[in-house]
Amino acid sequence: MNSFKKLVGDTAIYGVSSIVGRFLNWWLVPYYSHIFLTAEYGIVTHLYAYMAFLLVFLTFGMETGYFRFASDHKDKDLVYSSSLISLFVTSVSFLLIIYTFTDVFADWLDYENHPEYIRWIGWIMAFDAFTSIPFAKLRIESRPIRFAVMKLINIFANIFFNIFFLTICPLLLKSNPEHVVGLIYSESIGVGYVFISNLIASAITFILLVPDLRIKFRFDGRLLKEIVWYSFPILVVGIAGMVNQNIDKILLPQLLSADQHPMEQLGIYGANYKLAVLMNMFIQAFRYAFEPFFFSQVRSENNKKGYALILKYFVIFGLIIFLGISLFLDLFKSLDIIDEAYYSGLKVVPLVLMANLFLGIYYTLSLWYKLTDKTRYGAYFALIGSGISLAINVLFIPIYGYMASAVAVLICFVVMTVLSYVAGQKHYPVNYPVGRISFYFTLSLLLYGISAVTEINPPLMNHVFSAVLLLVFLVTCYVLENKEFRKFLH
Repeated sequence: MNSFKKLVGDTAIYGVSSIVGRFLNWWLVPYYSHIFLTAEYGIVTHLYAYMAFLLVFLTFGMETGYFRFASDHKDKDLVYSSSLISLFVTSVSFLLIIYTFTDVFADWLDYENHPEYIRWIGWIMAFDAFTSIPFAKLRIESRPIRFAVMKLINIFANIFFNIFFLTICPLLLKSNPEHVVGLIYSESIGVGYVFISNLIASAITFILLVPDLRIKFRFDGRLLKEIVWYSFPILVVGIAGMVNQNIDKILLPQLLSADQHPMEQLGIYGANYKLAVLMNMFIQAFRYAFEPFFFSQVRSENNKKGYALILKYFVIFGLIIFLGISLFLDLFKSLDIIDEAYYSGLKVVPLVLMANLFLGIYYTLSLWYKLTDKTRYGAYFALIGSGISLAINVLFIPIYGYMASAVAVLICFVVMTVLSYVAGQKHYPVNYPVGRISFYFTLSLLLYGISAVTEINPPLMNHVFSAVLLLVFLVTCYVLENKEFRKFLH
């Protein structure tokens, strides 16, 4: 099979879990918006921001390290076993620390009345960190179907238990106060059921992945040291990346005064930030297939030409998603997708969409420092981005609130993308079609600008006008790319 066609096929299969599945999971956001007050959803946004940092720290960049060494090491099982044992030790150690200092962490995070949140999060992080290597093994063995099934089960379990605890149980007890669900449900837990549902889903996923743990466990300290040394810059990149994507959700409650209602602002920002998740899902599905793909293609004579074409098509599809959401933002209101208490934050969605597209471009460009073992450059770029993100957030959140955070994340990823491109052309030059890519960016922004300054009534006609603008972009891409894209897949 054509290797690039295989990439498209694997991306489609991974997309079942990361796009279709997570799209279903995305519906929890409007669901929460109709159940929780903005300040209550602010708690979810706040703690999940910390969880994002913890997961990166606990996995220690081992996924990429595992890919790198399992790709060319003569004993792939030894690489897998050593990586798995190391994450088991760190995950168990993390749980012990959480249980030892639960009250300390709860006080520090201002959840002294809910220390149980800390313990639940500890278990979620331990399960998710440990299972990252079995999932990575499925990817490198090109088993996207099992990978997708496991991810979908996790997502459906999470959705089911959210609905069960937040809707079904209250309804059952309302009609029959003596119902048996009263033994496992307490109204006082409230937003805590979001974390309980996540914990149950993570535990189920761990159990289902047990068959992938049935190997001969061996440990090579020297090999692990090499993997860790290779992965350390990836860890720095990951932590810096979390700063770029999530530090705003941690800083907002700290930098806004009480009269600015910080948790309410955080809830509104967090919910609308999630509305841009379709771009993240597209990027994640692409990365799942692309990362092992480009490691396997490193010795191919046509690899650089292929990488250039892949980037162009990635940008095209990303811009289609940007326009498809940004041009139809009013639908979130007219279809009552989110509660009206969150409407004021819709203005951040186009900014976050574009920021995430640049993040995806950055990930795609990053192949040069991974293939040349210059992963330290990834750390440099991410740290620069973190500095920019921190500076803008700290300086402007007190003045502009969450809008400053949305602008910060966009500027951060644009700068990182430019830096990676410039450095990459020196160390691993690829003839990317910069002119064509720039044209598509310009066209999409022009079309969005036309939509933003044009108001047409009734709303239905406005939606028709937006559809025409999107069609202009689609037709332009088809006319310019049809022949080359067909050749690309053959």
